[in-house]
Amino acid sequence: MTARLFDTLTLDALTLENRILIAPMCQYSARDGEATDWHMMHLGQLAMSGAGLLTLEATAVSPEARITAWDLGLYNDGCERALGRVLDAIREYAPIPICIQIAHAGRKASSAAPWDGGQQIPPEHAYGWRTEAPSALAHGEGEVPPHALDAADLKRVRDQFVATAKRAVRLGIEAVELHGAHGYLLHQFLSPIANKRTDQYGGSLENRMRFPLEIYDAVRDVVPAGSPVWLRVSATDWVEDGWDIDETVALAKALKRAGSPALHVSTGGVSPKQAIKLGPGYQVPYAERIKAETGLTTIAVGLITEAQQAEAILQEGRADAISLARAMLYDPRWPWHAAAELGARVRAPKQYWRSQPREYKDLFQDTAFGQR
Repeated sequence: MTARLFDTLTLDALTLENRILIAPMCQYSARDGEATDWHMMHLGQLAMSGAGLLTLEATAVSPEARITAWDLGLYNDGCERALGRVLDAIREYAPIPICIQIAHAGRKASSAAPWDGGQQIPPEHAYGWRTEAPSALAHGEGEVPPHALDAADLKRVRDQFVATAKRAVRLGIEAVELHGAHGYLLHQFLSPIANKRTDQYGGSLENRMRFPLEIYDAVRDVVPAGSPVWLRVSATDWVEDGWDIDETVALAKALKRAGSPALHVSTGGVSPKQAIKLGPGYQVPYAERIKAETGLTTIAVGLITEAQQAEAILQEGRADAISLARAMLYDPRWPWHAAAELGARVRAPKQYWRSQPREYKDLFQDTAFGQR
């Protein structure tokens, strides 16, 4: 049986060589939103992994949209130049398509880095600022409530998403993922836990979906035809009376009507009260249901760590692609090892071909990796 994990996958006009996607992973290592040499090293090694797509970490649309003061951004010329330098180096040596995750942290912004505790940094402190959100509700107890976005603010944020998308297009980025998961701004609009508005952007499901769909349409309009644009979502808040899978299916159908070719399915993040039931592949059932009820290409993520596990998810039709984050950090050659285990072939730079174990003499295929 041919390994499904190493079949091609087409999203609009973009064809990926396999169905292994590198998930966006925040590094908290930028300076004033600008990519640094850390990003060159980090993304460079992942670009040589043999995966089908490399997704950049959550990339903020404005300084106040950053999760931390050390988040990557793409909101001014300095950010664009710095990220362009990194991408140019990657493209010289690694023929992997690049996806950007465009993001706004909303009320979860102005935070410390995870290794420093991740708590909110108050506006009056260094590296802190006043956050903004659908409603003036703090994420956690004792935090400073965010500024509730008014009509002018919504237009500003929408324009910021568009401006960042335009910069991504100028940088030659092939795909766009909008961050609508993990309790950040677009998810905050979707969830009744964070959205208590009484205008056209709050209350009913249709109203709560309105702003994320407006952002999708606005970004889709400025990204060239054929370049895919999709959303990452949290399919459930893991909190009673929060955002749930039924509402996610409705959102997926609306996104499909808007032209989205895919949905990246995660869960949680909008409330400290979440009660997540962890286990191998624990989020896959949500991707499975969305795929079954909408026909959208679904990307599964979450405690998928083994090649046989990933292959079974695809062979059983539960999802169409596998997104890896921590497993890829732990093993940046995960696709090589998966190909060896599943009897497939994978791209690798010729400089590394000598590493191929003798029992896998046909593991590496000829490539367009740079030979400088």
